[in-house]
Amino acid sequence: MSQKVYLDHNATTPLHPEVKNVLIEAMECFGNPSSLHEFGRKALKFVTQAREDIASFIGATGEEIVFVGSGSEANNTVLNMVACPSKHCCAFKKGPTRIVTTKIEHPCVFETAKCLRDRGIDVVFIDVDKYGKIDTKQLQDILAEGASLVSVMMANNEIGTIQDIKTICGMAHKAGALFHTDAVQAVGKIPIDVRVLDVDFLTLSAHKVYGPKGIGALYTKKSIPFCPFIRGGHQEKGRRAGTENTLGIMGLSKAIEMRRKEMVTEDKRLKDLKAILKKGIEEKILDIQVNGHPDDCLAGTLNVSFKGAEGEAVLLYLDMEGIAISTGSACASGSLDPSHVLLATGVGAELAHGSVRMSLGRDTTKEDIAYVLEVLPRVIDKVRSMSTAYKK
Repeated sequence: MSQKVYLDHNATTPLHPEVKNVLIEAMECFGNPSSLHEFGRKALKFVTQAREDIASFIGATGEEIVFVGSGSEANNTVLNMVACPSKHCCAFKKGPTRIVTTKIEHPCVFETAKCLRDRGIDVVFIDVDKYGKIDTKQLQDILAEGASLVSVMMANNEIGTIQDIKTICGMAHKAGALFHTDAVQAVGKIPIDVRVLDVDFLTLSAHKVYGPKGIGALYTKKSIPFCPFIRGGHQEKGRRAGTENTLGIMGLSKAIEMRRKEMVTEDKRLKDLKAILKKGIEEKILDIQVNGHPDDCLAGTLNVSFKGAEGEAVLLYLDMEGIAISTGSACASGSLDPSHVLLATGVGAELAHGSVRMSLGRDTTKEDIAYVLEVLPRVIDKVRSMSTAYKK
C-alpha cells in the first residue's frame, strides 16, 4: 500500500479541523442575512463579525471588505470595473482606459486582461526576469505614458516568487493609477497590511488557507469608487448582488483566525521542509532547473524542471505512487500548452513542459518529504527512459 502525500496546496487546501467544526455548526444558521426577522438577524450578526475579523487580519476595516464567490470573481470585478464603458453606472472618471499587468498573472487576471484588450481596452503586459520579478524599469517607462490601473500579483501561484508590492504600488500611485494585487497565494502565508502597502484593491480566497471553496473576499479602499460586477441586489452595500454565503463566510473567518495563530510557525517549518526537498532533488536527480526566486519565494512552493521528462507523465506516475503534485496552475490543468509563467521567465518550451510544482502545507511531514525523495528519482528515470529526446 503506497503512502499518501498531498503536495498540491497551491491548488487547494484541505479543511482545517477547526474550520470543519465551524462549518458543521454553521449549517444551522440558514437565515438570509438580508431578512429582518430573528433568523436573518442571527445570520447577519455572524457575517458582520466575520467581516471585521477578516478585515483586521490584513489591516483593513470591515466596510472595506466585499464578500465574493472566489478569488477569480474578485479579480474579474476589479479589471472590469476599471474598464466599464458606462457614463452612468459607476463613479469612475471616463476617458482612455489603460490597464497594466504582468506576463505571469494567474489565468483569471491574464485571460481577463486579454479579453479586455480584444474589446478595445489598452492593455500592457510587463516582462519579468528569470526569477519572476517584474521589470520595474519597463513599468516606469509604461507608467510615464499614463495608466488607469496596475495589477500585479503578490506571490506567484506556480513558482512562488514574491513581488515588492509596496514599491510597485508607489510607482503606480505616483503615475496617477489605481493599484490592485491578487494576494490569493500570499494571504495567510506572509504578513500583509493593506495600509502599509497602500493598495487600492486586494484579493483573497478561503480555499487557499484551509477554508471552504466558493468564498473569497475583495478589499477595496474606502476612498475608491466601486462599480459592481454582479448586479441586481443590495447585498454587500450594493457592491455584489446575491444572497451572502453565510456558511462560507463563517468558514473563511475561522480559517483566517487559524492563520493568525499558525502562520509564523508554519512558515519556518515549511521553509525547512522545502530546503530538504530541494537539496534531495538536486543530489539525486541530474539535469534539473529550480524555478522562482531563491529568496523572495513562498515557503511551501517548489517548482522544478526536469530535462527530458514530460511533466504530465511525472504527475501521473507519482499519482500512482500516492503522491499528488501539479504541473502548474490548477485553473490551467486542462491545457497542453507550456506554462505562460515559465515561458515569461525565459524557460524554453520543452523544458517548461518538463516542469512540476510541489506545494507544501500544514499537514506536510518529514516522512512525506522522505517518501517523495524515494519515489521521484525512479519516476524521473522511468519517464526519461521512454523519451526519445533525452540523452544523458
